[in-house]
Amino acid sequence: MRRVFDGGKSIDWSKTSNDYATFRPGPPEEFYDRLQACGIGKSGERILDLGTGTGLLARAWARRRCRVAGIDLSVEQIATARKLAAADGLDVDFRVAPAEEPPFAEGSFETATANQCFLYFDRDRTLAALRRVLVPGGALVISHFSWLPKLDPIADASEKLILRYNPAWEGAGYDGEVAPLPPWLPPDIAQQLLLRFDAEIPFDRESWRGRIRASRGIGASLSPSEVEAFDREHAALLERIAPQNFTIRHAIDARVLRFLRSSQR
Repeated sequence: MRRVFDGGKSIDWSKTSNDYATFRPGPPEEFYDRLQACGIGKSGERILDLGTGTGLLARAWARRRCRVAGIDLSVEQIATARKLAAADGLDVDFRVAPAEEPPFAEGSFETATANQCFLYFDRDRTLAALRRVLVPGGALVISHFSWLPKLDPIADASEKLILRYNPAWEGAGYDGEVAPLPPWLPPDIAQQLLLRFDAEIPFDRESWRGRIRASRGIGASLSPSEVEAFDREHAALLERIAPQNFTIRHAIDARVLRFLRSSQR
């Protein structure tokens, strides 16, 4: 069953596609370096990126010579992902599909990735689908790339403004803590590795405004007029509290899970 977020407020990531593509950065290169050092993302590896959005992870893996497919429910996000991949000369198989129903044959991939999105899926159905499309012993990498408002005053001020416009938003106050093991881990899946580190991510006032617009609390949930009003107030806030160029402290984590049995054939 899919979780309900923000009091049941409608979430539509397609409304953020332009800002998402322009202003929302993916995890830093250290994220991919650390995973590759642990055997994830080697050259030629077949990777399925779930909830790919504009293809940030998918395109990063393709640049590292993996064979990549990416799926997402949003037609607009997939269209943007295809344009960005083509502009970079990258061959990625982007398709419109839910994580619970990947349109690929049995054993098509060695690894599946889900960055900042696994919480939105029907977990049991997604795991069942991965048992089919992953090879025996395949990996699922669940990762997050989140600003830390308790350690960063600019992020904290932006969050407080988000909550004024969207009081139901449940994403505020993230402290970067990660459970050693997910409580839902089924017996046929074992955790191989848990990575966790912080990074200072560079922004300027414009790009941070765009990053916040391309978030669940603003661009994916509010009306265009509400987003415009928020953005004007956010711009004024940043003029008061932030220099033109700054960094925002982010937490990066990646949980590598291995399927212990072959797919249920």
